[in-house]
Amino acid sequence: MKRYSLFDHTADLGIEFFGESREKLFISAGTGLFDVIAGIDSINPDRDFHIRIEGMDMEDLLVNWLRELLYLNQVKKMLISEFSIQELSDTFLDGIVRGEPFKPEKHDIKKEVKAVTYHGLEVGEDGGIWKARVIFDV
Repeated sequence: MKRYSLFDHTADLGIEFFGESREKLFISAGTGLFDVIAGIDSINPDRDFHIRIEGMDMEDLLVNWLRELLYLNQVKKMLISEFSIQELSDTFLDGIVRGEPFKPEKHDIKKEVKAVTYHGLEVGEDGGIWKARVIFDV
């Protein structure tokens, strides 16, 4: 099963994520985000970060998850390649992500993602497959 696909959106970046469960959907979202940013295969997972976030509902939780990942990228200068969800409900996520600091001699930034938006946000399950549609500011 593919983890994500890009879709056209005026002046922004749209990504649709897929997973066989809610946990796998959130993992796909992280994987797709960092694959678009730098190419996931170039990232060595040698540092761990514990992430605990809350949201009002599943949509808000997904946005907060992606915002936390972007915070690690933009503020901590990290690239993330492994995602593990320890606990997930409609309003709470506890997980571990692994990655390495950005190294200009090693990593090429393919696309700079500035922010996650709520515009056109969709999260749901259809026929046993979880899907999310997210638009990012680039």
